[in-house]
Amino acid sequence: MTGPDFDFAPVLTGETLHLRPLRAEDRDGLYRAARDPLIWAGHPARTRHERAAFDPYFDFLRTAGGTLAVTDRRNGAIIGASRFYEVAERPGTMAIGFTFLTRAHWGGAANREMKVLMFAHVFRWFDAVWLDIGVDNLRSQRAAEKIGARRMGAARLSIGVQPADYLCYRMRRQDWPG
Repeated sequence: MTGPDFDFAPVLTGETLHLRPLRAEDRDGLYRAARDPLIWAGHPARTRHERAAFDPYFDFLRTAGGTLAVTDRRNGAIIGASRFYEVAERPGTMAIGFTFLTRAHWGGAANREMKVLMFAHVFRWFDAVWLDIGVDNLRSQRAAEKIGARRMGAARLSIGVQPADYLCYRMRRQDWPG
């Protein structure tokens, strides 16, 4: 299945989360969510909690497109972000990544709810969704496996500012329990 009309900027609402396109005025709110150094401890960009590293990252997310701000429906606060993107090395597919949540939302239902919303959106156009995770990001690897994504191998991909090594996970529509 191909997705030439894929909507990279949906508004997705769940029971506790609201996902909407990232806006320029979200810079400070997203930084408040991202400024915890433990969020980035297993990530290749370990200093992203620092404003000097965060601002170029935010600019990338805004200009690259497909980025959704994740907000808590109870209070409207931005608690993270995630992004739909295409991978040049894997044409005709869709991926979800660049995802982070505040630690208050780790280990609970928030990541699953976010993935349910985002996967359901992707599955309207594609038969599978990919999750490309940094080789040292064990927490995200475990989270992908916890929701049933299968590791398909490793690859050097050009999905960020520069090519990097990733472990590539795939969730097929027929395997998704959500």
